[in-house]
Amino acid sequence: MGNRHFIITGTSKGIGKQLAELLLEKGDHVYGIARGTADMKEVTDRYKHFQYDLGDLSGIDELVSHILEQIPPQAVEFIGLINNAAMLEPLKSIDRCSAEEISLNLNISLAAPMILSSSFIQHTNHLTTRRKIVNVSSGSGSYPAPSMASYCTSKAGINMFTQCLALEQSGQPNPVEVIAFDPGMVDTELQVVARGKSAEEFALSEVFGQVYEAGQLRSPQDVAKQLIERMEEISDPSMVLHTMEG
Repeated sequence: MGNRHFIITGTSKGIGKQLAELLLEKGDHVYGIARGTADMKEVTDRYKHFQYDLGDLSGIDELVSHILEQIPPQAVEFIGLINNAAMLEPLKSIDRCSAEEISLNLNISLAAPMILSSSFIQHTNHLTTRRKIVNVSSGSGSYPAPSMASYCTSKAGINMFTQCLALEQSGQPNPVEVIAFDPGMVDTELQVVARGKSAEEFALSEVFGQVYEAGQLRSPQDVAKQLIERMEEISDPSMVLHTMEG
């Protein structure tokens, strides 16, 4: 596929980890950002891990700048940013959520992707390389749910942010392609957390359990494959408003 470089958040588990491994198998370079460590199947110098807590917004620009400095601009044909990391909790009614819980969710799930995107564009604007941002969305951004106010609100914000960013880029000489990608319900740790809550605390825990029992969850690997296909397609920034589906 040539010389491609991808910055991916949340690579220590779930969809992010599968994405990193599939791209490495294709011969691409991956820069993973996660709170935890990453144990990749394929040990390679094409994977670099950056242990960072995206709840700390103040250091994100410096982190992105540091990562991009390691990419040799002359040989690169594609640079991608995949904003995958998100936080599901707090899963309880908003009057039972603390300021800290609400703030941390919105920082990790919404503010961090916005700042990552801003830094990514700023620090690559001098390049003529093809660039693309994929924001991992969710049906929760369109469908309200009890006990999920922070998560639903952050995903609704991601959808709106994607549309605003695409409009900004549509008039640029070398526009960054921007899409939102809804993976559907995926068998990840987020689902385990949701199923593990008591019905008293989280009204939808039983629904999440039923979906799991019925075998309706998609595998992270299938979702990662689909996301890569969507990323490889050329996206017209002006069309993002019409393609907010997964």
